[in-house]
Amino acid sequence: MDIHWDDFAAPVWLSVKISVITSIIVFVLAAAAAKAMAHRKFRGRSLVETVLLLPLVLPPTVIGFVLLVILGRRSWIGRVYETWTGQTILFTWGAAVLAAVVVAFPLAYRTIKAGFEEVDPDLEDAARAQGASELQVLRYVSLPLASRSLTAGYTLGFARGLGEFGATIMIAGNIPGRTQTIPTAIYAAADGGNMSLAWMWVCSIIAISAVMLMFVSRSSSSGN
Repeated sequence: MDIHWDDFAAPVWLSVKISVITSIIVFVLAAAAAKAMAHRKFRGRSLVETVLLLPLVLPPTVIGFVLLVILGRRSWIGRVYETWTGQTILFTWGAAVLAAVVVAFPLAYRTIKAGFEEVDPDLEDAARAQGASELQVLRYVSLPLASRSLTAGYTLGFARGLGEFGATIMIAGNIPGRTQTIPTAIYAAADGGNMSLAWMWVCSIIAISAVMLMFVSRSSSSGN
């Protein structure tokens, strides 16, 4: 079976684009939530932690179903979005980003929070005592000391977004050239018996993941 470059490249570029956007959104949200939760005790903390980490243990199809209901044309979010833009959220590459963000967030949050929890609060208090603002404490004390966890959290968000399949196929579908990512393309190629093309996509996702792992390894080594 002939393999055309465009057929191979389209899911790769779309997956990379989705993963980059997903990793940035997840990193910002996870870092903000992790900083807010680290070293903080309050009533209901366990409940908040459970909600934040719940997508980590739920099957992706369950997440996809919930997102399908929340973002569908019958929901108020779906109706408002369609009124503003003239199109639906579902079955677009933006829907794939949303699915990846929800699935990837718990991994990044848990990793980054562990880093913030290792930061000595006395160091932050000492900076405040010297007149540093909260933003300065965050920039010059908290973030540098938690840099390894931040790097790992970003990488996990990217990798999870790159490999997301279950929730993505439920709310974004598998439309070639529009919403077909590497994982959904592999599934379609294998189901259709095009093993050569499936192997090409498998090798591409392995290569991208390996590069990300090398990046994390180098960052960790340079921090020692």
